[in-house]
Amino acid sequence: MVSDGVFLTGLYFTCDPHLDKQAITLSKRDLEIFKMTRAWLDAYFLHHECGQCPPIKIEHATAFQQEVYEILKAIPYGETVTYKDIAKRIAIKRGMTSMSAQAVGQAVGSNPIAIMIGCHRVIGSNGKLTGYRGGLKNKKALLNHEKS
Repeated sequence: MVSDGVFLTGLYFTCDPHLDKQAITLSKRDLEIFKMTRAWLDAYFLHHECGQCPPIKIEHATAFQQEVYEILKAIPYGETVTYKDIAKRIAIKRGMTSMSAQAVGQAVGSNPIAIMIGCHRVIGSNGKLTGYRGGLKNKKALLNHEKS
């Protein structure tokens, strides 16, 4: 967990290749935002109603990334969408004929708030699991957890 002291700014798996770039202060474990995040995660993993996510702030995200993250937040628990589906939604919203699913994939891959912003719920158009910063093993485990 990473915070600016008020907002959750990062939630990473320990295997995330970007984790070592984060400024994590272990001496601040008692922050209220971390307590709220732990409670949300406990509820999630116990299959209880999680309620609203703790306050999140995504720093340094482009407008396009923010647009993708809003779509990710709206994917219901236990459901999946494809990168292509997201690209189509954005294209329609912008009045375009098409949008790159690869660009969506790059935005999804830069999501700094794992699990709460459901990037694990995005799959390839062929139904296969594709890239996940937290590792495909964790992506599969989260999807299986949500379907159980």
